[in-house]
Amino acid sequence: MRVVIVTESFPPDVNGVAHCALQTARHLVDRGHAPLVVAPAPAPGNKLAALAAPCPVVHVPSLPLPGYPQVRVALPSRRLAAAIVQHRPDVVHLASPFVLGVRGMAAAAKFGIPAVAVYQTDLAGYARTYMGAGEAAAWRRIRSVHSAADLTLVPSSASMNDLETHGVPRLKLWARGVDTARFRPELRDEALRRELAPNGEVIVGYVGRLAPEKHIDLLADTCRLPGVKVVIVGDGPSQPALAEALPGAAFLGRRGGDDLARIFASFDVFAHTGPFETFCQTVQEAMASGVPVVAPAAGGPLDLVDHGRTGLLVPPRDASAVRDAVRSLVADRALRAAYGAAGRATVEGRTWAAIGDQLIGHYADVVAARRAVVAA
Repeated sequence: MRVVIVTESFPPDVNGVAHCALQTARHLVDRGHAPLVVAPAPAPGNKLAALAAPCPVVHVPSLPLPGYPQVRVALPSRRLAAAIVQHRPDVVHLASPFVLGVRGMAAAAKFGIPAVAVYQTDLAGYARTYMGAGEAAAWRRIRSVHSAADLTLVPSSASMNDLETHGVPRLKLWARGVDTARFRPELRDEALRRELAPNGEVIVGYVGRLAPEKHIDLLADTCRLPGVKVVIVGDGPSQPALAEALPGAAFLGRRGGDDLARIFASFDVFAHTGPFETFCQTVQEAMASGVPVVAPAAGGPLDLVDHGRTGLLVPPRDASAVRDAVRSLVADRALRAAYGAAGRATVEGRTWAAIGDQLIGHYADVVAARRAVVAA
């Protein structure tokens, strides 16, 4: 099968959309299919941009998002349509379509190619966070592009409910995989733990973008708990403000690969604070690492965290609730171990290979349905 993956983000970007698009491309190649990626061009001079992708990548000219330079926005370009024509895909995959993906949807419709759209970003929530308005406009755009797709895949039951409520048709659930070979409890590093917590503190970690919509400042009360060391992994526009808001926290910057896996396994508790997660891959990575999770009872974590068994769900945007949940885990080593072991067991079968095969099945279904309509 020939597939064009039109994605709003792709490595060297570090975020859920980029990671999922990369894993999708890898799996298609592994299964003998022929993917092509179309993505916004990375920043000029990015040293990671030359890293080998699993398939050809067409970069569309882009500009940094004002106020958030880590995010690149694609500019209008003929490269997208030309890439689709040249590749002759059986299906177009739209990863979190909003700017480039909208153009990808238009091109797929123009050339009569079936399209599968993957909903991954709570754009309405971002509109509330960054602009204090625009939620209705965001939903109009989401509804427009996803309604044009042959199928929309959603990562969680909360996202499914949101899209159904806003009138988006033809929805199916498609979760995310996790690399359980890379993320595993055995990587716990006592030397690293002594470096981060020299007085034997319980390490509470956060991994992700440092941006307003993540509400990482909710960890301020947790930072003040005795015997606790908060460790922040990631980068983004909120880092200067967070350095002031989180007293005593250690900021490790962006990490990846085996280094990130070692850090995950060295946490005692993983705390996520963002209320707008359509899935929340870092929760799965923490669970794979055998680490108990504290997360908001909203969005993707509702499906991922089994409250009272693999972690604790707390009311969204409630700093006191986050602090109290962390405090209960800090006080009980046996409970942390039990939650961590249960979390690891829960994600054992959620490999990217299994998730990728599900996706190929969805491709096959929409291609067959489109051919049946044409034949009729």
